[in-house]
Amino acid sequence: MKKKSILLSVTLASLLQAEQITSIEYINLTKISPTIAKETLSIKVGDELDVEKVNKAIKDFYKFNYFDDIQANISEEGKLKFIFKEKASVANVDINGYKSREEDKNNLKVLMGLTKGTMFSEKRVKAAKEKLLKELEREGYINSVVEVDVEHLSEDSVSITFDVNKGDEIVIKKVNYFGAQNLEDDDFEPFIANKEEEFASWFITQNDGELKADQLEYDGKRIQEVYLEHGYLDVKVKDPFLEVDFASNQADLDFYIEEGIQYKVNTITIYANSEIVDPKDIYPELQLEKDKIFNIKRLRKDADYIKTLIADKGYAFTQVNYDIKKDEKNGTADLVFNVVPGEKVYIRDVKISGNARTLDRVIRRNVYLAPGDLFNLTDYNDSKNRLRRTGFFDDVIIEQKRVSADKMDIIVKVKEGATGALTLGGGYGSYDGLMISGSVSDNNIFGSGLTLAVSADLSKRKSDLTIRIKNPAISDSKFHGDFEIHSDVTEIDNSKYDLDRDAKGFSFGIGREIIRNLQVGARYKLDFIQEDYEYADGERDDLIRKGKTPYDDTDYVTSSITPYINFDNTDDYFNPRSGFKASSSLEYAGLGGDSKYLKSISSFRYFYSLNELYDLDWILRYKLQTRLLVDNGQINQGDSLYLGGTKSLRGFKSYAFPKNDTGEVVSPYKKMAATSIELSFPLSEQAKMRWGIFYDYGMIGEDNFTDVKRSSTGALFEWISPFGPLQLIFASPLDDEPGDDTSSFEFSLGTSF
Repeated sequence: MKKKSILLSVTLASLLQAEQITSIEYINLTKISPTIAKETLSIKVGDELDVEKVNKAIKDFYKFNYFDDIQANISEEGKLKFIFKEKASVANVDINGYKSREEDKNNLKVLMGLTKGTMFSEKRVKAAKEKLLKELEREGYINSVVEVDVEHLSEDSVSITFDVNKGDEIVIKKVNYFGAQNLEDDDFEPFIANKEEEFASWFITQNDGELKADQLEYDGKRIQEVYLEHGYLDVKVKDPFLEVDFASNQADLDFYIEEGIQYKVNTITIYANSEIVDPKDIYPELQLEKDKIFNIKRLRKDADYIKTLIADKGYAFTQVNYDIKKDEKNGTADLVFNVVPGEKVYIRDVKISGNARTLDRVIRRNVYLAPGDLFNLTDYNDSKNRLRRTGFFDDVIIEQKRVSADKMDIIVKVKEGATGALTLGGGYGSYDGLMISGSVSDNNIFGSGLTLAVSADLSKRKSDLTIRIKNPAISDSKFHGDFEIHSDVTEIDNSKYDLDRDAKGFSFGIGREIIRNLQVGARYKLDFIQEDYEYADGERDDLIRKGKTPYDDTDYVTSSITPYINFDNTDDYFNPRSGFKASSSLEYAGLGGDSKYLKSISSFRYFYSLNELYDLDWILRYKLQTRLLVDNGQINQGDSLYLGGTKSLRGFKSYAFPKNDTGEVVSPYKKMAATSIELSFPLSEQAKMRWGIFYDYGMIGEDNFTDVKRSSTGALFEWISPFGPLQLIFASPLDDEPGDDTSSFEFSLGTSF
């Protein structure tokens, strides 16, 4: 390019007959704007022609990488013309012989860096081919061949086709760990990517044995890491050897290991400025201890703990260096931590970007660091989780930008997600029949953080309507509040009678964040309830003849106040991967009205990502909830506890238990407990789809938890759709009894675990 542009300049100089430029024209220029072209040229009409400037402009134009050729000439009248031959654009990319789903092909094109609209160049196509071959190798296809066909549709566009001939897919039949004497094969298997094929390899929990060639070089390091976690500081793992039988496409994978000796921790020394943190206060909190087996993972966690401890005092750029001094003769290791705190750092500014809708103040109130604050690493890390928990954003990135020795800016970058939703959901149960739910909601009205929702649930035996408004930060303070109007009409159909229960009322609450992630508050509720019983022919009289008391129509009022406490430190609103949620409330009914009782509701939800242990995006979820009802003067039948449905026991319909087929008045159930465990797997990260398996267990009773015990299992599909979280639930009761109201399939929008 340089030789060509210099040649053009020489030619231009030899043809010059005018010293002053009268006009400048850009011919066939579409890739960059005239404004950018003028800035690149830095010559304007009226200037004397400067050959060096023209020459430099040609070079700069080539740097855009949009042009195959650039010519410059000037007429006798002083008209300067630049004539461009632009590179062709990619009009279409096809991949044949690899990946059948269009979504997978699109993801692959992005990975290859060659999509529709990309500027065409031979170099770019070659790089795309190499990335495609690497992807094939990563999936275990050896000796694959990729042919590339470039069709020129016009001077300005090309169509590119990659024809893939997938090589042989190698299956690992045996993995050998030669030299491993003190650790077993099972110690390595969870961590390496290349595993030997197991029985029933098609099943989700079994290893399929498919070779992942791109991971071979890292598997040795993973084995070495396992040894370091068990105290073998001298371990050496050579590069693996893969012996392939191409006749059967099977292979043996060999690792050669020199274990060395196992070390125990002898002494731990921390060199730190005692004016910042006294090392004596750090030692008791360390995970590594004297005379315990050395563990590299615990060493790193101890270093992170020390760094956080110092950085929470404002020393943002703290460095914690550690040294391991081995005593091979005695099999011990002395550990030395050297803490370099640097200077205290203050926040100069918090800069926010990416929020086209959400107000800056809504984001700022969820960031724990503000201009003028002393830096705090825990505040810095917690701010990201808090912003993700709002549910306003698809992604949150928080960065540090150092502006001086003692000043930094906090850069908050958000990618806004859909907060308004028109949702429709439903399902089918053997009792309720077709169930439909719908709602219109916005969790971030006008970007203010306010929530407004109108929802309805309709089925053969249920009709609910709720209108709710919520403010998570009243006047950007730590106070929050909500107001709700609701109507709940439920029909309970037994063999002896039908119950129509109609409850209408309202509630409002106010609360405050006491410490980080912990909120307390209280909610007042007033409900007007009407219960109408209709018995089958002769059933009511038959009960009376037997000396039993049938249900009578009744109207009553429930006026209650419910203090509550909630804790939530999870890392995401829709799909948490870490942290837990805990809540407890105690409803006191008896502030006027007819119902007089105490109702305790407590729940605990835990989320744990298996990515750190197994390098897999699997999420373990656990939920436990308990409810207790205490008679404080009067409990109406509608105040009873119930079990069943998607929120407590999947596989059974809502209000499945207790059931009363006798038609006589029975005591309300007062004790209920339910637990759920789920394992969630990725389906499509780009489309935010997952699937999972679950097990539910529930108990309920009048005076104890074990009058009724039921369990279920099943699978579910999850999609964080533009309309809200969608769940498809396929459940199967494990121990249902005749007469139980079961529900094998349900779907819903707007609810999650």
